[in-house]
Amino acid sequence: MARGRANLLHLYRRQRIIGFGQGKEKRTMQSCIHGKIIYTGKKIVENAYLVFDGKKIVGVSKTKKGKLLGKFPVVVPAFIDAHSHIGMVRSGEPMQEAEANEHMDSLMALPDALDSVQMDDVALRDAVEQGALYSCVLPGSGNIMGGRSAFIRNYAKNTTDALISRAGIKAAFGYNPMSTVDWKGKRPSTRMGALAILRAKLDSVQQKMAKQKRAKGKKKDEITFTAEEAVLKNLLIGKERLRVHVHKIDDIASLLRVVDEFNLKVTVEHAGDVHQPEIYDELKKRKIPVVYGPIDSLAYKVELKHESWRHARHVIESGVKCGFMTDHPVTPARTLLLQTRWFVRCGYSKQQAIELITRKNAEILGVAAILGTLEKGKWASFSCWNGDPFDLACYPVEVYGEGELLFEESE
Repeated sequence: MARGRANLLHLYRRQRIIGFGQGKEKRTMQSCIHGKIIYTGKKIVENAYLVFDGKKIVGVSKTKKGKLLGKFPVVVPAFIDAHSHIGMVRSGEPMQEAEANEHMDSLMALPDALDSVQMDDVALRDAVEQGALYSCVLPGSGNIMGGRSAFIRNYAKNTTDALISRAGIKAAFGYNPMSTVDWKGKRPSTRMGALAILRAKLDSVQQKMAKQKRAKGKKKDEITFTAEEAVLKNLLIGKERLRVHVHKIDDIASLLRVVDEFNLKVTVEHAGDVHQPEIYDELKKRKIPVVYGPIDSLAYKVELKHESWRHARHVIESGVKCGFMTDHPVTPARTLLLQTRWFVRCGYSKQQAIELITRKNAEILGVAAILGTLEKGKWASFSCWNGDPFDLACYPVEVYGEGELLFEESE
């Protein structure tokens, strides 16, 4: 089982050259991993076998089935980072080369985060080493609307192979869009200015949709939508979700007013400055999910002046549907599990903390059919630990993605 750091680097080099799905680690026969403790993403099972056949999980069994590949103290589902800029802001590269924000204009629906991801970002390898195999990569928050998200494999050889699905359009409220007045295009200098630009754009598309609906015959066909308008139309009919960067309570209140005006399907991303519980009660009532975090970053701007790990208790007590993010590089992707310790301190069990970055993130991102839990039919993506994942001295010693061994390290 043990090969050490030198062979770890070789594993990644080989995987990148050969490509995921073509390497020697691919398994087409039924195999199993034994765990003293298996976190399934829904419950804890003790002294059991995780059985998988090729890419997919067969189930969790009390008896050995197929070839036994190893025995480990703990097995957990692959971690999912629900909000990241990994591969866009890259380790070891100057910030001038970062690609999270396009400066062309303040409201853009067409930029695709995937086009700015580079899979040779060392942070992707570091994330996989810690069991974080998947990321939802989004444009940054310097624009009112930044573009399309991409849910990716962190272990793929290139971005085409990395893409799994889409998970909404990025938008931003609050300080960030009003702080970029020196960028190109039409720029707001206030919160009300940013929302005025957004409302105007949504209204123009809404009016066009209404005109098309009223039209008959050839006139109906004559009313067409540009590629950007088509994205906004999908937002207005609920086919796309708006993923909204927002920190402060009143900025969330503004978002809810826009939701009411245009009947938008949204998620609240960050909520770092929310220091009173009532807004979460409203989000729960409306069934609006929260992708919370990060927790371990410096409160580096005024709109985070109330930020504290203690506010995680408001999320917990409200019962709002919640996942978690690193916002890489604000906090490194490899720290995804580490940051859930604050939820444990605020009352979650270890199982509930792991659910934040497995099942709950998968549900919010729309990938629960393939990821998030160790259940029959899901992808065989998981990590095997040499001890309790919440013990700082413990770490993954083997990591599997879709049935393939991606990482192995000596203890």
